[in-house]
Amino acid sequence: MAFSLIGDDTAQFIAPTPIPDPYWVAVSPRAAELIQLPLGADRLPIDPDWLAVLAGNRLEVGDIAFPNPMATVYSGHQFGHWAGQLGDGRAILLGDLHGQELQLKGAGITRYSRMGDGRAVLRSSIREFLCSEAMHALGIPTTRALSVVGSKQGVRRETMETAAVCARLAPSFIRIGHFEHFAALGSTQRLRELANDLIQNHYPECQHKNGPFLELFKAISERSAKLVAHWQAVGFCHGVLNSDNISALGLTMDYGPFGFLDHTALNHICNHTDTGGRYAYHRQPQIMHWNMACLANAMIPLIEKESPSEDAADLLRGALSAFPPSYEAHWLTLFRKKLGLEAEASGDMNLIEHLLQLMHANRADFTTTFRLLAAIEKNASALDSGWRDQFADREGADEWLNMYRIRLEQENTTDDQRKIQMNRVNPKYILRNHLAQQAIVLAQADDFSGVNTLLDILSNPFDEQPAYDAYAQAPLPNEVVTDLSCSS
Repeated sequence: MAFSLIGDDTAQFIAPTPIPDPYWVAVSPRAAELIQLPLGADRLPIDPDWLAVLAGNRLEVGDIAFPNPMATVYSGHQFGHWAGQLGDGRAILLGDLHGQELQLKGAGITRYSRMGDGRAVLRSSIREFLCSEAMHALGIPTTRALSVVGSKQGVRRETMETAAVCARLAPSFIRIGHFEHFAALGSTQRLRELANDLIQNHYPECQHKNGPFLELFKAISERSAKLVAHWQAVGFCHGVLNSDNISALGLTMDYGPFGFLDHTALNHICNHTDTGGRYAYHRQPQIMHWNMACLANAMIPLIEKESPSEDAADLLRGALSAFPPSYEAHWLTLFRKKLGLEAEASGDMNLIEHLLQLMHANRADFTTTFRLLAAIEKNASALDSGWRDQFADREGADEWLNMYRIRLEQENTTDDQRKIQMNRVNPKYILRNHLAQQAIVLAQADDFSGVNTLLDILSNPFDEQPAYDAYAQAPLPNEVVTDLSCSS
């Protein structure tokens, strides 16, 4: 658990609220392996009692019991403003299994629900389930999704929908918001417990350093910089990067109005309630840096105790200043790989940014453009029609291709070698919102085949999978999904 001493000021011990007549929607075989959960040929747990457990209707299965389910308290900044006390308003942590915390999202009202109903809906649960597993397959740190269990119980959002519970897994669900909460209360003891738990269980490299708490901050900031660089490299938009939605382990978490870029718009906003564009795609690195500043501010009391002869704020500001160059280094490494560049050249940043601006101006499909780039040959005289078809500005595309071919002359790999390497980092398949929506519509009619088909495809995003070529296509104009909000 997150604290050495769980008390009323840190969590509420509360059992999930049962849902009526639960039924399986989907289970992730790869996530099930994390907790050694045996599945049958139907890809469902062999022990049928798991349905009730993952629905929140019982707390034991076989010789496994969860005697102390809880919801934890945290605070945070939402859309740049201090929101005060928040907490697990619809998520209940059951306990630990094989190094993973098992949490049920949509498990009912807790004392932190505020005006919420504590429930999740089938639509949002399917989206989180699919994207969690898709991000893992892309090699991006993330919480995992074990299952979705549905119920015909009505839940009102913008319209009446049906309830669902998404079972999530993570080594820890500690957030930046946990630090902010105890800092706001002036509880240095709880801050210390929180930091020590992270160091002992997740950042052991900080244990024996001079100033382990400062080293912990640096390590969290470094993981977060690397995480957001991964997001940018696959065109992922989180949508709600509030400080309470930021993992202290550098994991992608709290999937809501997320979206992958289809037709490239570097200023794309995936959350229609984000009217100011605070969390637009191109601002995500800046916002993550801002969230690390929130963490730094919360950790000042720890650094003051740890280094009494130095100015804690100055130490943290110095550590925080490492975020931008760290992010840029990770970003450049990832995009070099996307372009099949092994050597480093001084003009690489300009080459990459030129391509991204060209894609933005032409609304080229983000994923397809990078995937097709692997087929470009160093000395080809062909028109490279597949790649060029992504751009209305063919002259601009040809100009960039000429620059790219000149750059490839500095590489020692053959065209075939480069293609293999590029196809290992440039996915063919990502979770496009219109595909998720199609699966949701089927599921709402009690047909879960679309969810499972997408799960299978997205579990192998770099493979060709020719039978599923249609799933690699950008949405048609009438298929674009834009109405996504925090309730999504």
